[in-house]
Amino acid sequence: AVTGVQTCALPIFGEALEEFDVALETIVSKMTDRDLLILASDHGNDPTYRGTDHTREHIPVLAFTPAQKKPGPVNLGVRSTFADLGATVFDALAGAESTRELRAGHSFLAEML
Repeated sequence: AVTGVQTCALPIFGEALEEFDVALETIVSKMTDRDLLILASDHGNDPTYRGTDHTREHIPVLAFTPAQKKPGPVNLGVRSTFADLGATVFDALAGAESTRELRAGHSFLAEML
């Protein structure tokens, strides 16, 4: 059963999503080929699970750069570690060949471009 708190919060979540959509459109419209946008969630809760423990093992990751030459969306697959996001940001800032052996994770920047 849905509690009164959840029922009251649903319109607020919807409004927040609409506000985020508008903000995201503004952000993307101002991005250049030097920019990289990565959106990730936390490991959320299964809505059918009773309790508040995190129950998801994987998180969605969306990444965008105007520098992408490949047409359409690129499937980044299931990543082996969250450290892949850090490696990707590092590559975007420092270059793909910079001190690769010092980093955990594997960059997916080249997969996007």
